Amino acid sequence: MVNSDELRELIASHAEWLLVREFGPAFPLEKHEIEITEDGQKTFFGFLNDNGYHAWRLNGFVFDGNEIAIDLAGPFGKKREAMRLVSRASAALLTAELELARLEMANEIADLIVKNFPDAKLGRVALNTDNGRLAQINFDAANKTPMAAIADITGSLVAEAVFTSAMLWLEKLGTRKKKPVNDIWIICEKRHAKNAQKLHALLTDRWKSKITIFEINRKNEPIRLVELPKRKIRDLWREKSKRLVLPESPGPSRTAVKIIEMAPDDIDIIYSKQGETLRFMGLPFARVRTMLGVEKAWFGVGRERRILDQETWDGLGQLVENLRLSRSACSPNKRHEYYRTAPEAWLESILRRNIRALDANLILSPIYNQFRSSNDKIDLLAMRRDGRLVIIELKTQPDREMVFQAADYWRKIELQRRRGDLAAANLFDGHKILDKPALIYLAAPAWSFHRDFEFFARAISPEIELWRFELHEDWRKSVSVIARIEYQGKQQKPILRHVIDSNGGWRVT
Repeated sequence: MVNSDELRELIASHAEWLLVREFGPAFPLEKHEIEITEDGQKTFFGFLNDNGYHAWRLNGFVFDGNEIAIDLAGPFGKKREAMRLVSRASAALLTAELELARLEMANEIADLIVKNFPDAKLGRVALNTDNGRLAQINFDAANKTPMAAIADITGSLVAEAVFTSAMLWLEKLGTRKKKPVNDIWIICEKRHAKNAQKLHALLTDRWKSKITIFEINRKNEPIRLVELPKRKIRDLWREKSKRLVLPESPGPSRTAVKIIEMAPDDIDIIYSKQGETLRFMGLPFARVRTMLGVEKAWFGVGRERRILDQETWDGLGQLVENLRLSRSACSPNKRHEYYRTAPEAWLESILRRNIRALDANLILSPIYNQFRSSNDKIDLLAMRRDGRLVIIELKTQPDREMVFQAADYWRKIELQRRRGDLAAANLFDGHKILDKPALIYLAAPAWSFHRDFEFFARAISPEIELWRFELHEDWRKSVSVIARIEYQGKQQKPILRHVIDSNGGWRVT
């Protein structure tokens, strides 16, 4: 049995720790952001990161004088992971060792370039300054042409993050007076190469010609770099679509209905294979699962979670009242955790109730947006009154990868549309889906679009039609569109900006 008190004492002995994950990025934690709790015979290790609170079952730990090795298991024991807690004093040394290890990996990839292309002349090898997770390699090709290569050396970055970094770096290299660089290789491990190849297909011809995808083939010795063919968008429609799994008739459980009655205008419900998640203005605060025909529920925000039973219903009611006070546009404390947490989910919950605040011609899918089968999802799926699908991506903070994330969602939805999967699922209560490519609506407060948004929007293939919706900054109080910018599709018309005039109508600028 785990000695919880001993572990608590060890954690309390240092003000700050570095949590080093086996299958994820390392990040710092203050001692009060780590929680050891017991539930019967089970002990749980809880920690807080940017994605919220996590509680893993603690199987055991070992302290060797410098760090704590912890053996953890995820929900239902399905995922097991070894993590390490490194004290702040040791973390500085670990960070230096980590940087050195990453630089060694960067040099290994640089060696692969030389071994596979003997006439290439290697130049500078470094880590990117943003986060040190990307190898940046300069070299000269056999014909003396200056080239660049970039590679994720952590295996943790999505293709969108690698592409944005590669394109911005190439743009910078292209402005050099001496030996400007106009071409870049993106070098990927096999498990990431196909996604990179698909994203590459969604770019303009100009960017396709500048970027080449290479896969690291480790099957045989020597290890080879294999150039992947450049694909066109039409090539993507030959693959199989991911099976769309939706419940036949989603309906709230008795427990969920009772909880929703506490604040029906503010609480919504998300269905998943594991049950129901109830959200107050987008913030998850209760979960209901049916196991062996019995409804089990618990509630809480962040690390404070309690089993819901007859004795704790009053506690749930108090939580809802606190949410009603703090998770409101009129909150007396704008720094409160309930106000600041999950702002994009808050915006999504508002638009789920009134999608016409974004566009009066939209019909929201009542099923698709209530069911979550994975974390790989779009924010909202809608249909214009003419039947054309609309993918809606929401942000409340600047996000460099926003455009490419939306483009990748477009590829997946468009494949399902072309395969007839979306029509068969009857997502829009009998409304027929128009046989035209889906649109992308990218919505965010006006000053919350990333400064490089325009750069990446212009890099997307003209076959993908984008709209940028600029929202009023006070969106929590009332969502209102103050400007729409149209990125035309195949017609390649000039970009049009639609703004509200003094009479409340739209004018083109």
